[in-house]
Amino acid sequence: MSETKLGKSEADIASMIRVNQAGEYGAAQIYKGQLAVMGDNAPGSSAIHHMAEQEQRHLDAFDKMIAERGVRPTALQPFWKIAGYALGATTAAMGPRAAMACTAAVETEIDQHYREQLDALETEDDPELTRMIAEFREEELEHKATAISMGAEDAPGYPVLSAAIRLGCKFAIGLSKRI
Repeated sequence: MSETKLGKSEADIASMIRVNQAGEYGAAQIYKGQLAVMGDNAPGSSAIHHMAEQEQRHLDAFDKMIAERGVRPTALQPFWKIAGYALGATTAAMGPRAAMACTAAVETEIDQHYREQLDALETEDDPELTRMIAEFREEELEHKATAISMGAEDAPGYPVLSAAIRLGCKFAIGLSKRI
């Protein structure tokens, strides 16, 4: 059945899967950009590698779900590839703390986003999606805690940097739900 002929609940689930796949794709690109600039021996690079591996696992799971359920991925993926990589590279060029500030800001928005989805799923019968979101949310919260412990809040201009990244995340989430 095409996504346009789905019922409201099914369309909402498809939107969740689409936006989550897009978000995990963007996160993977952010870490690729950070590692390209920082290299493997910079402070924090081992933590970034670990987080990148988890984001790739999340992306692989949502890619599989998109294929299995016939959900249309976002048409904005080429843009998110460039934007995510650029965000990662730019914050890494600003230094390890700015790279961690990027992670903390992104994960703050993802926590809220996943929490809202879990609330919405309370009235749905989709245990597979509910389990994935709950599991991935816990790992995203670990990323945020790691970033804070590694000096994210000590990055130059942290409040402005964090607010700008969070706003960008909200914008990307809103667009990827629909487009």
